[in-house]
Amino acid sequence: MSLAAIPSPTTAVWDLGPIPIRAYALFIVLGIVAACAVTEVRMRRRGAPPYLVLDIAVWAVPLGIVGARVYHVITSPDAYFGKDGDPVDALRIWHGGLGIWGAIAGGVLGAWIACRQRGVPLTFVADAAAPGLPLAQALGRWGNWFNNELYGRPTSLPWGLRVHVMDDQNPGHSLVMDGKPVLQEGLFQPTFLYESLWDVGVAILVWQLDKRHRFGRGRAFALYAMAYTAGRFWVEALRVDTAHHFLGLRLNEWTSLVVFVLALIYFVRVRGPQARLYVDDDGQLLTVRDDEAPGEAEVPDGKALDGKALDGKALDGKATATDVDDGATGDGTAEESASSDTAAGDAASADTASGDAASGAATATTDGDPAGAVEDGDEAWRAERPGGALDGEPDADLAVSADGGHGPSDGGTPHSTAEK
Repeated sequence: MSLAAIPSPTTAVWDLGPIPIRAYALFIVLGIVAACAVTEVRMRRRGAPPYLVLDIAVWAVPLGIVGARVYHVITSPDAYFGKDGDPVDALRIWHGGLGIWGAIAGGVLGAWIACRQRGVPLTFVADAAAPGLPLAQALGRWGNWFNNELYGRPTSLPWGLRVHVMDDQNPGHSLVMDGKPVLQEGLFQPTFLYESLWDVGVAILVWQLDKRHRFGRGRAFALYAMAYTAGRFWVEALRVDTAHHFLGLRLNEWTSLVVFVLALIYFVRVRGPQARLYVDDDGQLLTVRDDEAPGEAEVPDGKALDGKALDGKALDGKATATDVDDGATGDGTAEESASSDTAAGDAASADTASGDAASGAATATTDGDPAGAVEDGDEAWRAERPGGALDGEPDADLAVSADGGHGPSDGGTPHSTAEK
């Protein structure tokens, strides 16, 4: 007998009065909490309102659990619908049996429903959750350790796992003979530990690469899927629990290969910056691109973002050219500012060319109307500028585009990067 070995618990359930507390369920709950905490922090840093993750989790968690159970039952039908199976056992989820692939599929479906309700892109949530999901899986694998299940093939390695024979008549407890728990002969590969450690590594990998490259449009989630399935493939090859085989590989190995390829294709083909959320004055969530320079982001319906006024709207006491044109003011000072600018320009002109101004007023007429007159309410940028406008028109380099932005007068307009 090897003295260097990993022991296994003899009990996986504790009774709290009439309520059984199962280790398997506890670690699943801990995993959910960890994933939600990581996702919440990452979403808040990208502009999401507080506790948005709860709106997502209320759909993703239940559907994820249902999906995990459905996948397990479908891929292990003999245990429930075979000769000695009991279909009712398919509902006894506390006995164990959850498939990660079904959990991901059900969780994504639930997240999609929640995202549609809140008006948030699914890829935004998926990228934020990418490091948290493998942490949840890492914690969940310790529930398998308590259940003495999903271990690997026999081994002589010093970190081999001792596995108890569990009592079918007393679920959650090991079989006891002569007052001692019964152990299976030999040591086994601790595949639960391999996958748990691998998942922690995946979380760190996704976190660091996403921090450096700022993946967007679901690419961080695709990276997680690739990294996880790469590890799951070789861990699955070590397991000896009952499974369906095709062409010499276990079903979960084939699933890992398919998911890896699909995630790789998505990661390579899809490009795009990270998304950020913006909460407007009405409490609505709007999505903008994270690669925009401060003050350049635009959102629909004339909303303002990052200190820039859009569609002629005023923000933080500042008015755009169209504000003055329409008589709009920012904090009640836009018209005064425009008047001050005009007055300053007139004063400068008067100091340097008072005689020329008088001559221009006498001669620059067409059909009896003064061509250079500035009418009340005219645009602020029509004020005469040093070295600039002639006959009351703005210099070409100072022309104001139709949408309120400053730029060349050749019709160029600022690019719109609003995401809907």
